[in-house]
Amino acid sequence: MSATGMLRAAVLGCAVVLSGCASLRTPVLDGLAVAASGRLAIRIDAAQPGESPRSSTAFFELLGEPARGELRLSNSLGTTLAVAYWQPGEAWLRAEGKTRRYTDLDELTREMVGEPLPVAALFDWLRGRPWDGEASEPLPGGEPGFMQLGWRVELVRADDGLITAVRPAAPSVTVRARLDPG
Repeated sequence: MSATGMLRAAVLGCAVVLSGCASLRTPVLDGLAVAASGRLAIRIDAAQPGESPRSSTAFFELLGEPARGELRLSNSLGTTLAVAYWQPGEAWLRAEGKTRRYTDLDELTREMVGEPLPVAALFDWLRGRPWDGEASEPLPGGEPGFMQLGWRVELVRADDGLITAVRPAAPSVTVRARLDPG
């Protein structure tokens, strides 16, 4: 299985323990401040009848800012599964001691989990506010949250550290982040 296939399996919840060291350093981006950390769960519903939904969980650290940052994923034992990092015009994914380069974060996350994820927007979403890079609108009925980039960001339990983002377009994608206190 390729490194990409193994990464997808790990990120999508297969019981695969990736080999490698506990820390994958990204020297280009050393010194970035932690923007958010906690536990991340992703569910991608079946796109076709007969397919099974895919889901995964990992601990995460989001560092830096939308234009220049890093997303580290690790398992419950603290072993780093993957590190995604980016700066203007470039994005990389490091896993199993190999680094792959991508044109942007959408391409990187599509390869990583099977669907593009709005990583740049997560910096603000995880703080309970819309990203200033795109227009947003409040949720109907005064529910806590907003719609942005085709995602419904639910903030009902934000005070408990739980942020949920749902992309209803097929295949439906749900991202839940349980933030570490502090």
